[in-house]
Amino acid sequence: MLQPPVASFPRPDIIPQHRLQEMPVLVVKPSATGGCSEQMGVNIQHQEQQLQIVYDQVYKAAESMQAGNFSNAQGILARLNHVLAPIGKPFLRSAFYVKEALELAFMIPSQVASVPSRIPAPFDAMFKMGAYKVFSEVSPVIQFMNFTANQIILEALGDAERIHLIDFDIGFGAHWSSFLQELPLKNRGATSFANDIGLNFELEVVNIDSFDPNCSSVSSLRSSESEVIAVNFPIWSFTNYLSVLPSYLCLMKKLSPKVLVSMGRGCERGDVPFSHHILQTLQYYEALLDSVDAANVNSDASNKIEKFLFQPRIESTVLGRLVHPDIIPPWRNLFQSVGFSPTSISSFTETQAECVLKRMQVSGFHVERRQASLSLHWQRSELVSVTAWNC
Repeated sequence: MLQPPVASFPRPDIIPQHRLQEMPVLVVKPSATGGCSEQMGVNIQHQEQQLQIVYDQVYKAAESMQAGNFSNAQGILARLNHVLAPIGKPFLRSAFYVKEALELAFMIPSQVASVPSRIPAPFDAMFKMGAYKVFSEVSPVIQFMNFTANQIILEALGDAERIHLIDFDIGFGAHWSSFLQELPLKNRGATSFANDIGLNFELEVVNIDSFDPNCSSVSSLRSSESEVIAVNFPIWSFTNYLSVLPSYLCLMKKLSPKVLVSMGRGCERGDVPFSHHILQTLQYYEALLDSVDAANVNSDASNKIEKFLFQPRIESTVLGRLVHPDIIPPWRNLFQSVGFSPTSISSFTETQAECVLKRMQVSGFHVERRQASLSLHWQRSELVSVTAWNC
């Protein structure tokens, strides 16, 4: 669990408005004499002040937890309870979900090795699947990740006839069906599934909760010396297991995969203190919620996305870092430290990512290319990045 920090770090660009005093509710009142433009300026100013206050209080709660001052953190969170709810502007909803996750931290026993598994309600899986479908329809995030990762793997496999795909993302896996259709189309010029034209394909989904990289051998993962291995390696799958991330990477390196595709969200930072990590999580989900709002999604669909997708992810991110507060190197550095090298992404893959955005009826998204990575941005915020690695 968290211990008092051993070093000081510069604080992010958050200007404290009120320290640990009672947090006021900012209510914008109409001006008796001002016009519309003046009133708009007042509204914007008050929203900025409210954002500063909320950000400052969430940061201070996390900072207090980082220092081991849990009673002070509880006091701040109790005051936030009076002003935050899952409604309103994106920054208020994001702050609400982060605040809820921080409160859950007080329910975790000390000295636990991992975050306790959430007990799902009977219909959680069905609701999550529905939320996932709605999110993929209104936002390009999921399609960007899937199409980009699939294309990188397809290009790396070449004409291989014996393919072993190791997937560390336990999700819905719907994109692998389209991947299997693309394999024979690319290699044989046919549109049938891989097995119909003689391709030997094995998909192995790794459950990290029950997999120990330190007790696993290469032979347990490699079916044949003649197979070509590709690895799908989302960083968020290791949120609750940051301490063993290097062990997973070392094991994957021993497999000598043709390509390893890593995916990361803009808030996944193990190289900053807990309080900074919480602030970045708050800012990330503010941007993500803002991007969903821009699609003019009805409130019912938006609530499902937030409740069954975003809130569980925020809880996992916050609690995972709480249990493993030690600072680790940036995850790209970890890949390179075990022997992986970033490899270039083709222009076709980039063009395909741009096409995904064009199909969406929402402006504000854009793709950025940085050598071995393609990243999807909303306005100035990075939402997700996909990186290609080889041995």
